[in-house]
Amino acid sequence: MSTIPESVAKVRARIREAAQASGRDPQDVQLLAVSKTKPASALREAFACGQRDFGENYLQEALAKQAELADLELTWHFIGPIQSNKTRALAEHFAWVHAVDRLKIAQRLSEQRPAQLPPLNLCLQVNVSGEASKSGCAPAELAALAGAVAELPNLRLRGLMAIPEPTDDPAAQRAAFARLRELKEKLGLDLDTLSMGMSHDLEAAIAEGATWVRIGTALFGARDYGQPPR
Repeated sequence: MSTIPESVAKVRARIREAAQASGRDPQDVQLLAVSKTKPASALREAFACGQRDFGENYLQEALAKQAELADLELTWHFIGPIQSNKTRALAEHFAWVHAVDRLKIAQRLSEQRPAQLPPLNLCLQVNVSGEASKSGCAPAELAALAGAVAELPNLRLRGLMAIPEPTDDPAAQRAAFARLRELKEKLGLDLDTLSMGMSHDLEAAIAEGATWVRIGTALFGARDYGQPPR
């Protein structure tokens, strides 16, 4: 089993090689360490390797880690499903929210973002695979949602996010990520972010333009779901 420093180095090498294979600058692809269910000590180890951006799925667990790691300069991303009763805490404690798929949620984040903080960075989640079990707005609804969100104060709409249907077929992986890239291009807005790609498909995502890859298992090992989220 690899140590966290070894895993961070391996993932960064994968990102660098995938970017170079696609004719992209590796600096244009950022690593988001997905740390859900992992202890604060694991994040501290990753920080020691230069990792600064961390993604969490469970609000209470994330807030506990933020308190425990308050001595570190970290950037916190929320990447899980968003319920209306969680928006105030998200607006107050995170720099990025990756999974907005309803105007109501964006409006609440806009209203609840503290004035002393910079605008909250937002990605809209799109259900590119059409799975009934997945969150995300339908591609046909994206333009209207993006246009409305882009006008809200205290937010900065950065781009799009997707979690395509899992597949081991590289061509199918790329096709799903290409759909997200094409949707972003068609919007005609000033967007700079595609949050897509995980441990099993980051190469395909980078080939299609990912700017954030969300990596958990390849960094921290398999997740421990034995304990309920805090």
